[in-house]
Amino acid sequence: MEPNLDAQWREASDEIIAGMTEWRVQHPRATLREIEAALDERLARLRAKMLADLALRSRAADWRTAGPAEAERCPHCGHRLRVSGEHQRRLQTHGGQEIVLNRQYGVCPQCGEALFPPG
Repeated sequence: MEPNLDAQWREASDEIIAGMTEWRVQHPRATLREIEAALDERLARLRAKMLADLALRSRAADWRTAGPAEAERCPHCGHRLRVSGEHQRRLQTHGGQEIVLNRQYGVCPQCGEALFPPG
């Protein structure tokens, strides 16, 4: 893991702990369900950040570094895709958070199929 990401994630975790401690002081009569909802909301944000960070560090995120054996191929005809620039993709996590991924996008020169790579 990249040291910078590890530090960012630890800092975000520390903020969640401090935030929940403060939240609990402000809500001394909160039910277990309310405490869980407050915690889940904060954890969902951290989860989304980690998910986006990890997805963007995937080898699939940068086709320029892939060798011929690892090149993205068209799922329909098998030809090697050509990079057609970067595109932004907005996705929803299971926790309801939006993540934005800027990834290379490919087009098949044979059949015209376009692909936003997995990973």
